[in-house]
Amino acid sequence: MKTKYLLVAIICSMLVLVSGCRTSPVYNVETHGYTTNKADYTKEDIKMAIQRAGSGLGWIIASEEPGHAVGTLHIRKHMAKVDIFYDLDGYSITYNDSSNLKYEPAGEEYTDAAGEMHKNETGIIHSNYNGWIQNLDNAIRTQLGNL
Repeated sequence: MKTKYLLVAIICSMLVLVSGCRTSPVYNVETHGYTTNKADYTKEDIKMAIQRAGSGLGWIIASEEPGHAVGTLHIRKHMAKVDIFYDLDGYSITYNDSSNLKYEPAGEEYTDAAGEMHKNETGIIHSNYNGWIQNLDNAIRTQLGNL
């Protein structure tokens, strides 16, 4: 009887461990256009909106050059870094670097939760990363809408 409970406990522990290791394709924001009258924006307005949006979510947004910023987020032992390119037509957010997020670059093979092999077309990363990028994208759109 004890063996049965021990086996159930081991299986449950393995399921919890495996479910904590979720990975997904890397989410990038590909040239998101502005919904309001972009003629009212300057590049400086856009840069400031991106910085306000990022800082409100814990991102450190550093300007690299006009039209390019780098956002870095540190959460516990995890780090995500993205490139944010912007101009008067729109902005994009793309993966740059990470640590402790199980990133695997495009071209690698991986096994999904069902045990099937797939070729990684876009790169894969811990699914929390995608949520952080979606939150940053939403915050940028909100800040731009407030201009």
